[in-house]
Amino acid sequence: MPRITKEEKARNRQNIVEAAGRMFRAQGIDAVGIADLMKEAGLTHGGFYNHFASKDDLAAEVCNASFATSLGVLAQAVEDGEAPAGSPLRRVVDDYLSAEHRDAQDGGCPSASLVIDAGRHDETIQRSYAAGVEGYLTGFAAELARERDGELAPQEARDQAVLLLSRLVGAMVLARAVRDVEPALSDEILRTCRAHALD
Repeated sequence: MPRITKEEKARNRQNIVEAAGRMFRAQGIDAVGIADLMKEAGLTHGGFYNHFASKDDLAAEVCNASFATSLGVLAQAVEDGEAPAGSPLRRVVDDYLSAEHRDAQDGGCPSASLVIDAGRHDETIQRSYAAGVEGYLTGFAAELARERDGELAPQEARDQAVLLLSRLVGAMVLARAVRDVEPALSDEILRTCRAHALD
C-alpha cells in the first residue's frame, strides 16, 4: 500500500480537527466516539492514532482552532472599524447574541459551546480553553479602551472585558438551555442581553 504524502497527512489531520470541531461543539466531547468522528472526517477508525495520542489531545487542538477562528472574527470587526451597524463591539455582541448563533447546528463559538466540557476535562483542554478566554479578554479590553477614547484605566478595561465575556457566554448558555421548551424566554434572554451587554 503506498504511503501518503506529508501534504495528504496534513490534510487528513485538518479534516479530523474540522469534523471534531463541528461534532464536539454540537454534541459535547464525551458524546462523540472516535469511530463516528473518523467517519465524519472521511477516514478509517484506525487512522486516528496516527494523528493524535488521545481524544483529549484532539479536543485541545479543536479548542485552539475554534477560538482562533472566533478571535479572527473579533479582529476583523476591529479592523473594519465603525460601520452603519455600530461599533466593532456592538456588532460582535449583536452577532454573538443572535438567534442564528444560538441555533447553529455546530454550536458556534467555543466559548459557549465547549464551556461545560472544558470544566469537566483535564488540564490539556482547560489550558486551551483558558487561552481562548484570555484572547477574548485581551481583545475586548483593548477595544473597550479604544471605543471609550482612553477614558478607561487598563484594569477598568480588563474588568469590563471580563463582564462582557461573562454576559455573552452566560446569555448564550441560558438561551440554548431553554430554547426548545420556552422559545419566548430564550429570545428574551438574547434580546435583553444584547441591549445591555455593553452597559
